[in-house]
Amino acid sequence: MKSGAVDALFCSSRTAMLLAVLAIAPAVMAQCPAPIAPEDRLRRAASVTLTGAGVITAWGVAHWDYFSTRPSASTEGWFGQDSPEGGADKLGHLFTTYATAQGVASLYEHWCFTPENAARYGALSSFAIFGYMELGDAFSDFGFSYEDLVANAFGALAGYYRYRYPSLARKVDLRWEFGFQPNQIDVTTDYDNSKYLVALKLNGFDTFKQGFLRHIELHTGYYTRGYSAPDEPDERTLYVGIGLNLTDLFRRRGYNKSATFLNYYQPPGTYLSAEETLGD
Repeated sequence: MKSGAVDALFCSSRTAMLLAVLAIAPAVMAQCPAPIAPEDRLRRAASVTLTGAGVITAWGVAHWDYFSTRPSASTEGWFGQDSPEGGADKLGHLFTTYATAQGVASLYEHWCFTPENAARYGALSSFAIFGYMELGDAFSDFGFSYEDLVANAFGALAGYYRYRYPSLARKVDLRWEFGFQPNQIDVTTDYDNSKYLVALKLNGFDTFKQGFLRHIELHTGYYTRGYSAPDEPDERTLYVGIGLNLTDLFRRRGYNKSATFLNYYQPPGTYLSAEETLGD
């Protein structure tokens, strides 16, 4: 994961991409007389993927010194105390690839891909784009990270299954929480101000659709603190929580785009949690 002065540049690119795909996600399905032809499907998916790779190439050469060194690779570890960012950066990779897969799949369905093909090609495009970014890192001072690539793969798979199976999407969200006091311009790598969580939405189950519990969701999440601050201890924290189902609340009031955004973003202060700080 990028660090130092280059982080702000990396954030500018990755944040813009993340916001763009979340804007695509609420797109309304076009009126399609028939599914798109296979050759047109491949052409459009290749166009999106190559455009993403082209943007990364231009940005990487200009700001990340891509292709300036011989290729190198490293093992960074996962969620250990001594791993970079305590593993929060790996969840950042996973979430970004996941959200991008969802947004691109929505774009493809708008282009008359079937839902199944939209989910498949959305996941493949997202993995290819961020996999290419990791490959570019190999030819810079950052180096290729095996763990980052694996995290990207899990994010693409999660994006595929959630888009492909609406019954799953009604029950489960993967979200990013970003606090109200950012520590730097770099929001996507500001791990001291981020949390990553899975939300189980009770209204997605027939048993709870009509009662009070339809307003409730259950959370489990992970975050780290102190890794970017030399004077503070490095801490890793697991938590479970109970919160309000804001996606359902907004959707029932007709705010569908806001509800879709809240499938991916968890506003701080909207849940109660019990936390456990992990040892060394």
